[in-house]
Amino acid sequence: MITGIVIAAVLVGGVGLFIGLFLGVAGKKFAVEVDEKEIKVREELPGNNCGGCGYPGCDGLAAAIAKGEAPVNACPVGGAAVAAKVAAIMGQEAGEAVRMTAFVKCAGDCERAAQSYEYSGVKDCKMAAMMQNGGSKACSYGCLGYGSCVKACSFDAIHIVNGIAVVDKEKCKACGKCVAECPKKLIELIPYEQKQAVACNSKDKGKAVMDACKVGCIGCRKCVKECPQEAITVVDNVAHIDPEKCINCGKCKETCPRKIIM
Repeated sequence: MITGIVIAAVLVGGVGLFIGLFLGVAGKKFAVEVDEKEIKVREELPGNNCGGCGYPGCDGLAAAIAKGEAPVNACPVGGAAVAAKVAAIMGQEAGEAVRMTAFVKCAGDCERAAQSYEYSGVKDCKMAAMMQNGGSKACSYGCLGYGSCVKACSFDAIHIVNGIAVVDKEKCKACGKCVAECPKKLIELIPYEQKQAVACNSKDKGKAVMDACKVGCIGCRKCVKECPQEAITVVDNVAHIDPEKCINCGKCKETCPRKIIM
């Protein structure tokens, strides 16, 4: 009886020892080497996993930075502070990063924009955009105001105010989630310091715009003629300001008859 117990104990112990040795050898042989710099970079990243950098979360960005495939200032959420820390880890200069913010190219709120019909379906921009005329607004390019962008934002930086999305520049981290979420492609990233931007995305001609919205851009080109830097162009009947050329003089805003330049 005792002999049987001893033999069983020896067998179990032997099997356990063999498995332990096997796993130890396998662990060393198949171990995945992790770059120490990657670990340190990951520790400095904010961990929002927003994807604004273009990589699959902070882990993906840390790996890319460690391999030299992404710049040290690639994290839009961390900004200059995180860029400086990551640059120190990588032994590089952080460089000057331009702070960006989201901007909604629509000012057609409940008082300014006409409605073609009453929408009573699911309160979701993507669903509403599939309806007749791309939504209930007379302007088929305008903000639908059902907050798909609000739900996508991890920083509480965008809200629906009087029927249109409005961005809080101070909270916005320029992660780009709202840009990707908007079915109307109304949201773009612009420099935080840019004071003038055209809050319209309509490609319709003058009369159609005026029938649909009290403030929509009619492509009159007065802003183009007034701009001393040739920073404004009109493409598809709507004005666009080049942030690289704009000096924030405000002349375009003053001359706009529709007051659509914010």
